[in-house]
Amino acid sequence: MSPTLCSHRAFLPTVLSMTEIALTVQQTARPTGFPTADHFRFAESPVPEPAPGTALVENLYWSVDPYHRQMMDGDFGLNAPLEGRTLGRVVASRTPALPEGEVVFHRQGWRTHAVVRPEEVRRLPHHEGVPLSAYLSVLGGTGLTAYVGLTRIARLREGEDLFVSGAAGGVGTATGRFARLLGAGRLIGSAGSAEKVTYLTQQVGYDAAFDYRTGPAADLLAEAAPTGLDVFVDNVGGEQLGAAIGALRQRGRAVRVGTISRYNTPDAPPDGGAPGSSEAGNSGDFNHSDVVEKSLRIEGFLVRDYQDVQDELYDFAVPHLRSGALAPDETVVDGFDRIVEAFLLMLRGANTGKMLVRKV
Repeated sequence: MSPTLCSHRAFLPTVLSMTEIALTVQQTARPTGFPTADHFRFAESPVPEPAPGTALVENLYWSVDPYHRQMMDGDFGLNAPLEGRTLGRVVASRTPALPEGEVVFHRQGWRTHAVVRPEEVRRLPHHEGVPLSAYLSVLGGTGLTAYVGLTRIARLREGEDLFVSGAAGGVGTATGRFARLLGAGRLIGSAGSAEKVTYLTQQVGYDAAFDYRTGPAADLLAEAAPTGLDVFVDNVGGEQLGAAIGALRQRGRAVRVGTISRYNTPDAPPDGGAPGSSEAGNSGDFNHSDVVEKSLRIEGFLVRDYQDVQDELYDFAVPHLRSGALAPDETVVDGFDRIVEAFLLMLRGANTGKMLVRKV
């Protein structure tokens, strides 16, 4: 492990008693480019007491997500606890709406304990045989993003061919698995290493995949999908967006989920290319007349606007999880003290599937 990743451990107390001490992660400075451990600190305090109408939750799983990097540029307050998706157990309650022992989802993220009101949490359903972590991965915001992208935005039809950029990440793996279950035709994905390409084709169900680092995206995609595509789910932006627009067939759809290619390059052009890289200048560029001549549709969305689809996702995915037809793709890091490390590793692409941190 590199010295940079280890440096944040200096903020941890020598001895932790999770029944007496609460930890929160705070952002201390705005990064330029990739953040480092020095942009964070761990702050300790007594475990809070719930006030009337609230409950104390001890957190069990934490999600680290690409959008956190965007929020570091201004949305997160400095020297204040960071938000994020979290699963925890109610350990003390002063409201009948949140009984002790209940496992809940909330967004008061990067901390070991949180005091919550009933309206700030979602009580998890009790689906026998479903691992708890799945409610942050394939059944959580990650899975909901994939499901909404396919069913509401792309309106995927049986037999249609699909390309997913960033296919080895949380949304990418969920998109591939859901698309297969929804009857998609040929599935093509891109990833950042040969190992991930193998994982996509041998584990997730992609028919073909390529390492985008090995050549021009347009050439790699043309080789994988020589007859074109119907749907593109874009987690990356940049060069792969331009290549996919060119490969879409008549009335093709491009679903914009994210632009991770530029999250750590603040001077990148709006098309998503990184300044000074092979992506700058031509990545994200495409023949705009294609959009008109091929009647293409390009649409982005925020998953928070589709919370009403959550129960539909459960109805769709839970039976497949129970039968084994659907598997959660997760990289799990043990220990809250490693949450910053897990976040930095995720930004560098070290995860396959959803990156999660688990309490030990």
